[in-house]
Amino acid sequence: MTETDPIVVFANFLSDLAVDLDEGQILTTWAQQAPRKAWLLRPGDVFVTPVPLSREFLRYVYDLTGVPPESVAVIEVPPAGAVPLARAVREAGLLEQVRALAGDRGAALLPTALDASAIAFARDIGIDVHPYPTVEAAEAALKTTMLLNTKTGFRETAEQLGMRLPEGRMCRRPEAEGVARELLRDHEGVVVKPDRSAGGHGMRFVSRDDLRGGAALLLDTVGGPEGLWVVEECLDVAESVSIQLEVTGSGTRALFSGAMRTVQGSFTGYASPLPPSGAHVADELEEWGTALGRHLSDHGYAGPFGLDALVDTEGVAYASESNIRRTATTTPHAMVTRLTAGSATAHPAWAVSKGWTRTPMGFDGALARLRASRLAFDPDRGEGVVLYADVPPDGRSWRYAVIARSAGDVEEQETALAEVLEFEGG
Repeated sequence: MTETDPIVVFANFLSDLAVDLDEGQILTTWAQQAPRKAWLLRPGDVFVTPVPLSREFLRYVYDLTGVPPESVAVIEVPPAGAVPLARAVREAGLLEQVRALAGDRGAALLPTALDASAIAFARDIGIDVHPYPTVEAAEAALKTTMLLNTKTGFRETAEQLGMRLPEGRMCRRPEAEGVARELLRDHEGVVVKPDRSAGGHGMRFVSRDDLRGGAALLLDTVGGPEGLWVVEECLDVAESVSIQLEVTGSGTRALFSGAMRTVQGSFTGYASPLPPSGAHVADELEEWGTALGRHLSDHGYAGPFGLDALVDTEGVAYASESNIRRTATTTPHAMVTRLTAGSATAHPAWAVSKGWTRTPMGFDGALARLRASRLAFDPDRGEGVVLYADVPPDGRSWRYAVIARSAGDVEEQETALAEVLEFEGG
């Protein structure tokens, strides 16, 4: 298939690719981001979403992307608990509707996460998985995809590929405290990570003081009683950075890089391009990412992936994890590229983040404030604020993107946005 062929945008955030399905609450929370996938829609596409989209948000997306509303189909799947989206579609009796729409349009499945459930779903409705030539080709990549989305799988592969890593060890849950105590003999602090985790879920930062006097290491229930964990030295981190790449039939290419915004290891936002303070690691990041892309290609993988790294206060980069899937920045970057094409902003700087309004508001109300203050995205200028993920369930925790000509302009607009929407602490 070509890039212009129709796709079934399959927002399967409830996936066992990065986190066990037992972690139902965190997966359900992540699924609230599904509306952002609407920015990928083009005429002829189908969108299968686990959460409803407001009419106001869809109208906003269609207006900015120029997509005729009648040219796409949006299928909202009723809540079914912490089960894969494919199962929720079946339980809601929507399988035949998806099959008919996909078949009529000659579409391929574009899952957020390439997992066994998505592959089985594509097979059930008789379509391929984008960008693979066949369902079988996608299935052949699954083993490597699952492995490289784990902390232990990444460490093993990164060592083989020559990446610099924090000192650390892999172990089973009962051994984690002993390993942490060993590493704490040489380091002031350690980071304890569950093997299957994303966004900082289940991560613990442990200092020597935390384990003094016979104190026990308390871990989340992630992974079960015998689950795998990674214990690493806690670096003196100046910056968390990442590079996003794509494996295609012609090789691996870098798409963009930037700095992650984190709180206690948890992802809260992203700014691209890399700031001057992190620009010196760009070449090394791309070298590591390209090597990982070759490894993925050799094992049948195709599509986007990300490589995260930590830069210490000495300016040295350490690879920290890989995300072999569509990440929290893949769709926003596609949106930014699409919205600025042909505008006055040729190579925009951009950021995605989250702010909490003091009082709840609706989508149209928030958008009206942006327009009144001239902060709303302007297609002609290729700059402004985009409310890219619909109205939040609580009406307060707004995800937004800021697009501008420079990082300085992005920062100015974020400051103004905090005042206009009356963010807490803004």
